[in-house]
Amino acid sequence: MDFDRRQVTCPQGETSAGWHGPYPTSSPTAAPLIVARFTKSQCRPCPVRTRCTTTTDSARTVGFPPRELRDLQLRVRAEQQTPEWQARYAVRSGVEGTINELAHGHGMRRCRYRGQRKAHLQHVFTAIAANIERLSRWSPTGETPPSRPPTAFQNFLDQHGIPRPRSWRSARD
Repeated sequence: MDFDRRQVTCPQGETSAGWHGPYPTSSPTAAPLIVARFTKSQCRPCPVRTRCTTTTDSARTVGFPPRELRDLQLRVRAEQQTPEWQARYAVRSGVEGTINELAHGHGMRRCRYRGQRKAHLQHVFTAIAANIERLSRWSPTGETPPSRPPTAFQNFLDQHGIPRPRSWRSARD
């Protein structure tokens, strides 16, 4: 993307024919979008067209945020690779995992009762049940249990000696 010349260059060396926007998006909270378009005459004869676009009739269109937002996005993505950021995010990740477990595993998105007091009791009892479920996974020897049981796919990788990514490994690995 060349913001100064207002053009996009595809991996095959073709430059976009048009640059429009930034347009407001359909969501009021979403960032505005710049749209760059290529012509049919550029895209139809391209040998790697099937990897670039799924449309059979028209040309490729690329949407992306304005320069300031794109630069911010790149800076944040680079920051996310640092050990300091990952250590801070590990705490948030644990909290989000717990919320996800309660919402999807224990039906906390829907309240079964009417009234704030009864709804509060449902939340308290569900949290107690989730804690009991977690405690039941602890071994009597005091060994730390995995965050969750491995999936069938993870077991397959382990049985065939294929290393799993670090994020998939249990606490015991």
